[in-house]
Amino acid sequence: MDILNDLQNRGLVHQTTDFEGLEKHLSEKQVTLYAGFDPTADSLHIGHLVPVLILKRFQQAGHRPIVLIGGGTGMIGDPSGRSTERSLNEASVVQGFSDKIKKQLARLLDFDNGENAALARNNHDWLGSMTVIDFLRDAGKHFGINYMLAKESVSQRIEQGISFTEFSYMILQSLDFLKLFEQENCTLQIGGSDQWGNITAGMELIRRSSEKDDEEAKAYGLTVPLITKADGTKFGKTAGGAIWLDPEKTSPYEFYQFWINTDDRDVIKFLHYFTFLGYEEMNKLQQEVENNPEKRMAQKRLAEEVTRMVHSQKALEQAQKISESLFSGDLKQLSADEIKQGFKDVPTYDMSKEDIGLIDLLVNTSISSSKRQAREDINNGAIYINGERNQDMTYTVSLGDRIEEQFTIIRRGKKKYFLIRYK
Repeated sequence: MDILNDLQNRGLVHQTTDFEGLEKHLSEKQVTLYAGFDPTADSLHIGHLVPVLILKRFQQAGHRPIVLIGGGTGMIGDPSGRSTERSLNEASVVQGFSDKIKKQLARLLDFDNGENAALARNNHDWLGSMTVIDFLRDAGKHFGINYMLAKESVSQRIEQGISFTEFSYMILQSLDFLKLFEQENCTLQIGGSDQWGNITAGMELIRRSSEKDDEEAKAYGLTVPLITKADGTKFGKTAGGAIWLDPEKTSPYEFYQFWINTDDRDVIKFLHYFTFLGYEEMNKLQQEVENNPEKRMAQKRLAEEVTRMVHSQKALEQAQKISESLFSGDLKQLSADEIKQGFKDVPTYDMSKEDIGLIDLLVNTSISSSKRQAREDINNGAIYINGERNQDMTYTVSLGDRIEEQFTIIRRGKKKYFLIRYK
């Protein structure tokens, strides 16, 4: 199956400017394509994975992907999909964000793959040195106001208000496509569905600016659909916020759990979007969802594939180990690093490295409301230390209860965990 039809079968094609023309273009030669990523934060999140993985799919099909870091456009702000103006970051902040995002992308694409090795570019290279006069004469003259007002990214903001800065973003992104067309023979831009107006504007600028004939100056655009969840909530968000690709912002365990918790109604669609599994295996997993949903085989496969790809095999195994330990209650086998991941959001109390009676510990950390309540909890078998039930009223929590001398995990009842952290 050719790359374009594979994308279509996976539900990853929302719009193309010329499907048949692009299909023919891709079949005739190696094509260079790009997707842009503005550094609005110090990490990409899972919403960015779809365009990145489409670049990866094209690369595996023999084409040449470019990741364009928006070091220039990131200082302006894209109005697409937003109802309010973005706050502007300082140049040093944008540069720092750009460097981190570039490193993340290097883990997902092959930058050492010979003839179709991925390439990283930064649009600050051409936008940063462009004068206002150059911008107006070389780019601005090709854009009519009515043409720009008709674009959805602009028209949706007219009533709320849009600054000239963000109004001009479309022209800046168009310049990106033109520069990559001229410098790298890049003929295809991909992006989210909200980027359609910016992509087609770039194609128009190439057509108007190029000295080549219409056929040689042909460029294409492809957008991916907005990812929606069956329950109506926003994809990639949890109660704790966005799911980031940076393990310091979203731990591999949290990342793994996000995918494990995928709704049965979404999991096959996400397998198509976010994995490189073949159709035969995905069909078998769909049958598992229909016939044995309680086993969550499709969710486990999804979580395994995406966690391994974004983080590593080691991080995947660690996330699985934490999950299994929490399910079984066997917590002593966890390392301090695994405890930090698995118990990141539980109530945590700092204590000195001194032996302390279990009753005093429960009261001092407010795990139990009083000594009387603590004694009842212990007597009733509701208190667990590192996964093991403890009903000894005279028990002293000591060095032997500290995992790597850093943590003790207390559980009260079936699900209430508390983390004791030693200074």
